[in-house]
Amino acid sequence: MTALADPSSGALWATSLRRWNTVCWALFGAMAVGLVATAPPGGSAYQALGLLACVVLCYAALDRFPGNPVVRPHVYLSVLVLALGGLAYLGSSYAALFMVTLPHYWMFGRTPRGSMVFLALATGSTLTGALVRQGWSAEFFGETVVSTLIVVAVGVLIGLWAHSVVEQSSERARLIEELERTQAQLSDAHQRQGAADERERIARDIHDTLAQGFASIIVLAEAARAGMAGDPARSAQQLRSIESTARENLAEARELVGSARQPGPGRVATGSVARTLRRTLDRFAEDTGLTVVADLADPECDQQTRIALLRCTQESLANVRKHARASTVGVVLARRPYGVELEVTDDGTGFVVEESRGFGLDGMRKRLAELGGRLTVTSSVGDGTRILAVVPLTGEVEA
Repeated sequence: MTALADPSSGALWATSLRRWNTVCWALFGAMAVGLVATAPPGGSAYQALGLLACVVLCYAALDRFPGNPVVRPHVYLSVLVLALGGLAYLGSSYAALFMVTLPHYWMFGRTPRGSMVFLALATGSTLTGALVRQGWSAEFFGETVVSTLIVVAVGVLIGLWAHSVVEQSSERARLIEELERTQAQLSDAHQRQGAADERERIARDIHDTLAQGFASIIVLAEAARAGMAGDPARSAQQLRSIESTARENLAEARELVGSARQPGPGRVATGSVARTLRRTLDRFAEDTGLTVVADLADPECDQQTRIALLRCTQESLANVRKHARASTVGVVLARRPYGVELEVTDDGTGFVVEESRGFGLDGMRKRLAELGGRLTVTSSVGDGTRILAVVPLTGEVEA
């Protein structure tokens, strides 16, 4: 059955109307039978039936054709007001019709104010019809006025309560819809943020591994080509370094593409972080010919910390290779009470830290921040550079 209530009144009015609709048709039929059975002789019975028929036809039109342009909810209520006044004047079942149609004022009134206006009009029409028929008598005041006002008062209280329930239900539905929409937006935002974080992580890994390896290959290739005539042995060594670096880059690329699963942050990584850094430093000294002074402790740390220390070392050495024009590099790995400390220094040209816009330093800061650590860069033009990375170990909090 099509809901006749205003759509803004929500599902409660629609459900109530569907339930009341069946009862209403039965009551209309009972009223028609009662008018025929109890009507006094004369034409008043036909007039009462005619008024009831007008109400029923308007209600049927609104029920079967809710979108029709003629019989709208306010038109039906207006007909109902006039019919009640006519039936009260005729003295034929007006009280029954008033009670049967009492919910319609709230269902079709659209707003509480509109419902109250039509209910007041129906009350006035009923009392006016009864007054014209009965006059100012005790029967009019004792039966008609009192009973009508009691019915209207009960109807007003029930109607206002129902509207309050509908408003609360509508508000809850709106809040639930808003909550679901917010949750969907948050989910989308989390997905976008997750994708952005993953892209940033991959970009950082590519920069720290493949890009540095390719840069090393380019430098070694240029040196090997320049020394082929004068120092074939040195060029051969550089070619071997190019091959080794290329193989390492290939392995790194396969690991990135395959998203190899790393041990969890709470597990101790296989191998020694000191030995890993030592191999990196030996390769750097071999490729560049620079003096590398290393003091490497061997603290136990999880895989993420091990990778962070390795990446910070690789990035620092790459910056020395590309920018510093240094002769000596110092690397210190130490276990401190607050965690692991990695220090990389060089005696190169230095730079102004505040003016640095490189991806490498920013990537190191973010990588260390993810582990609760920090990166400190100290440098000035002509005085070399000092990179200090501090990573708290699992279960420890940096002061």
